[in-house]
Order: sequence, then C-alpha cells, then structure tokens
Amino acid sequence: MSTRTALKGRTALVTGATSGIGRAVARSLAGQGATVVLHGRDQERGEAVVKEITAEGGAARFVAADLTDADDTLRLAAEAGAVDILVSNAGLYEFAPTAATDAASFDRHVAVNTRAPFLLVGALAPGMAERGHGSIVIVGSSAARQPAPVGAAYGASKAAVEILTRYWATEFGASGVRVNTVSPGPVRTEGTQAMLGEHIAVLDSTNARGRAGDPEEIAEIVSFLAGPASSYVNGAVLFADGGERSSLPA
Repeated sequence: MSTRTALKGRTALVTGATSGIGRAVARSLAGQGATVVLHGRDQERGEAVVKEITAEGGAARFVAADLTDADDTLRLAAEAGAVDILVSNAGLYEFAPTAATDAASFDRHVAVNTRAPFLLVGALAPGMAERGHGSIVIVGSSAARQPAPVGAAYGASKAAVEILTRYWATEFGASGVRVNTVSPGPVRTEGTQAMLGEHIAVLDSTNARGRAGDPEEIAEIVSFLAGPASSYVNGAVLFADGGERSSLPA
C-alpha cells in the first residue's frame, strides 16, 4: 500500500493541531490520505493549517474548542463525528515548583492533559468499537517518568494518561481499537521556544542523541501507530526522547 494512500477513507481528529507536534501530525496523516479534523483554540491559526493541508492535496477542516471546559470538549467530539483515528496531542504545561502551583493551575493541567483525553476516548472509542476498527494515539511526555525540580503538576497529568492508555487498550482492544502513547522528550516547538527563549539550545544537551527532536520526527511515530503497519501494537508507551543520557563521565 502506498504511503500516500495508507489512511485513505479514514477520518482523524487531532487535538492541539495549530502548531508544533499537532500541526506536524495533522499534515502527516493528511499526506497519507486521511481526512483530518483539526482542533485548536484559535480560528485563524486553525484555518491557516487547513489551507496548508489543502494546498498539498489533503482534506481538512477546523473545529475550535476549549479543552479546559468539559462540555466544550464533548462538543468537539460531537462535531468531529465518526472518526477512525484520535490523536490526543493538546497539552498544557506551566513549569513551576509545587509551592508556586495553585489549585487553579493544577486543575488546568488535569483538565487539558488528562480529563480531555478521557472524555474524548469515552465519546469516540465506542463508535470505533462498533465499526470494528480504530486507533487512538496519546502524545505523552518524558516528564511522566523523568522527575525534575519543577513541573510536578504537568508530570503527574501526563503519567495519569499513560496508565489510562493501558486501561483503554484492554477495554477496547478486543473490539479492534488500538490505544498507544508516544512519549517525546524535548522537542523544538513554538511552545518550547517561547518558554526558553535564548536558552533554547539547552534542549540539545538533555539526551544521548545530543539534540532535541523535531515535530516531524514525532509525527512519523504517531502516523505509524495510527496506521495499519502497527496493527499488532496495543497498550504501548513508545519513548521518543533521543535516549537517556549516561550519568558517567565521558
């Protein structure tokens, strides 16, 4: 099967698709023939990505929604319709120490990073199961397994979705629905650039590969898990972090 047609006839919902990893994922899935429903908060940015995809011969539309709002998250699922692929990529990160993380910040992390995927899977996976096929890919984070002095709320919200991946793989696997997580390490995106500014180069020293990842590299892994080539992969958490750096002196 040609890469350009591997997902022909499939519909994919990608959350957080207006920038970074989500944008790269949406373009990759569309390039393989999927009709892509893009999610984001900004209509103008969303329509810009739709234009990019259609200019390349793909099919896409945009639905705006606020994932901190449970009802709006469910509206997104309803407007997306009968999807075959769900890529839960949207993420919130506010890197602060625990004492500086108030209840509202903690709740935002859980709402976007944990509750939104939970609600979307609950709304969309049963339809996939009825049709006998589907693929759900969660974009996690190495913060779920590599603690740091800051970002505990973020790490906890991402660790939660990793165990949910295993539960969902068990719950829906027998009905033909696969659920997997990609766990990226540092990736150069608009978000990391805004957070680190002139210190962005520090990302290149965090792993054995000696450089941060590109969004397109993560998108390739997501596309693999979404497509037929990974038909026997279910309940996996795939690390895409460049490898752990040795603590021994060089």
